[in-house]
Amino acid sequence: MDTNQYIEVFLDESREHLQSVNDNLLKLEKQPEELTIVSEIFRSAHTLKGMAATMGFEDVASLTHQMENVLDKIRNGELVVTTEVIDVTFSAIEALEEMVESISNGNDGKKDVTELVSKLEKIENGSSTHELHESTPSKTSDTLFEMDEYQSTIISQAAEQGYQVVQITVQLNDDCILKAARAYMVFEKLENKGEIVQTIPSVEEIEEGNFEQDFSLLMVTKETNTDIEKVIHSVSEINQVEVSEFTLEKANNNEKQESKPESVTPDTNTEAPQGKQKQSKTIRVNLERIDNLMNLFEEVVIDRSRLEDLAQKLKEPELTETIENMTRVTEDMQGLMLSMRMVPVEQVFNRFPRMVRGLAKELEKEINLEITGADTELDRTVIDEIGDPLVHLIRNSLDHGVESPAKRRESGKPEEGNVSLRAFHSGNHVFIEIEDDGAGINRDKVEAKAIENGLLSAEHSEVLSDEEIYQLIFSSGFSTADQISDISGRGVGLDVVRSKIESLGGNIIVESEPGKGSKFSIQLPLTLSILSTLLVNVQDEIYAVPLSAIVETMLLDETQIMSVQGQKVIDFRGKVVPIVSLREIFDVPRQDESKEENAVVIIHKGDKMAGLLVDSFIGQKEVVLKSLGNYLRDVFAISGATILGDGQVSLIIDPNALVK
Repeated sequence: MDTNQYIEVFLDESREHLQSVNDNLLKLEKQPEELTIVSEIFRSAHTLKGMAATMGFEDVASLTHQMENVLDKIRNGELVVTTEVIDVTFSAIEALEEMVESISNGNDGKKDVTELVSKLEKIENGSSTHELHESTPSKTSDTLFEMDEYQSTIISQAAEQGYQVVQITVQLNDDCILKAARAYMVFEKLENKGEIVQTIPSVEEIEEGNFEQDFSLLMVTKETNTDIEKVIHSVSEINQVEVSEFTLEKANNNEKQESKPESVTPDTNTEAPQGKQKQSKTIRVNLERIDNLMNLFEEVVIDRSRLEDLAQKLKEPELTETIENMTRVTEDMQGLMLSMRMVPVEQVFNRFPRMVRGLAKELEKEINLEITGADTELDRTVIDEIGDPLVHLIRNSLDHGVESPAKRRESGKPEEGNVSLRAFHSGNHVFIEIEDDGAGINRDKVEAKAIENGLLSAEHSEVLSDEEIYQLIFSSGFSTADQISDISGRGVGLDVVRSKIESLGGNIIVESEPGKGSKFSIQLPLTLSILSTLLVNVQDEIYAVPLSAIVETMLLDETQIMSVQGQKVIDFRGKVVPIVSLREIFDVPRQDESKEENAVVIIHKGDKMAGLLVDSFIGQKEVVLKSLGNYLRDVFAISGATILGDGQVSLIIDPNALVK
């Protein structure tokens, strides 16, 4: 069988199942006697094993099969959940993630998993056989269908009209990869044989493939049980079919048994009557298609600007009205397009609980990770790039921030340290904060190291604020660690983190209080493709300055511009702000010398500011950010270009490069 056509489906579903196992393992460690969590993990491992076996990835199938054996013993009460079980299973998940990533890169996904399989076999055959509960409820063969009034009426009237009601359970082959498609084919075959009253799981879940290898349905029909079995078996990849008579008495008995005052897990899928299942409202779309759609829409935005310019020149009322309506519609479309590119930061945050657990054990520290705002959305481009900087910052907090239990006791703190990871929207930005309640940043230590490295003089250090000193930890090669460790970057420092964040149009701010902890705040733009900018003139050139970086615009006469050590500066609300001439930076030929006033755009990067000296302001404009291409990469202070309404190309300023 040619499985190449299914590789993308396999990769998507494998990642989902591995993430589900990862999340549920963390829950299981806190609630080791909760068998429903074990069942969830087992279901994901079982599905992954079946898919891997079908696709021919034997090492993935072998490892998941052994995981499945251990999980099966746990859910049957033959093994207890221990730290060893959790640790080995996490190691298996890490290996599976590596294999799946290898497959996505076009490799065969092979990996030597004999040691992991051996560890799992030892756990499976271990002497620890204490039961999780005094008794494990046996699995009944009857599937519990819950009847609403409408369905009960159908069933009660069926016998009067010569119909029978049957319960059908269909089991697919273990190697069936497209389960939803097979289930659909079964439903299609049964459509002309009667009426399907109810399914377990729901129709929506079956359509999405969210079931193991079997599903059940309740059907009103005049066909015999044998005929129904034959019809279903005509569909390929069906392993087994069970057809039995169903009566309301059986349903009522099941309901009575279910209503006993034992612990019953509420069914979260029974909000709507079973007979009227919700239809699926989501589809999977290849990311390239969304990017292509976005590129096409960006062309529409450029043409819209052109039409706006034409309408302004022609002064034709009907044309102006039409363009205004088009602008409103395209702005709504723009919002929808951008929302399609937005994904929750949960995709990045999900990897951290397991990482923190492992590092805490390695460092022999007790650390609690608290995550809030994981549903905050960011542009997919930013999501793809922000993961590594966050990993580095969290590792830094665990290694250098949170103290050992002994030191925390000496300081009067709880032995368990706290690291908070937060995300939230504010204006046109997303903020991500990593905060710990550790020892904080030692100003004297940072200052001494900076002087030693020649980053500043002893005299200059005395006039710097704590925040300015803390920013020095982002200098290249800077580290205050007494010993180099693998945990937080082998002394590389945080300069790579700052560079990556600034390349995304963001910035990072550090706050710290000795003995109480530190906070790293990352500010990121919501999207990188369509920007709100201020267009400015420099001689005959037009430049676009992102509004997110602008503090204020002002007109100054020559007397308000001063010079300090050869650098032009202005007094901006009590702060000395350096002036940068865009004409000089970009070597724009001078044409007009006579100017009574100077137009200045005050920009900022974190708490630092600079003033961009330009000839005049044109106005605010939404522009499409276009890359300059491989031949013009790394052009100083330019992040890209855009096409204006009159067809002229305008370069987009990178404010971060101009603030020193």
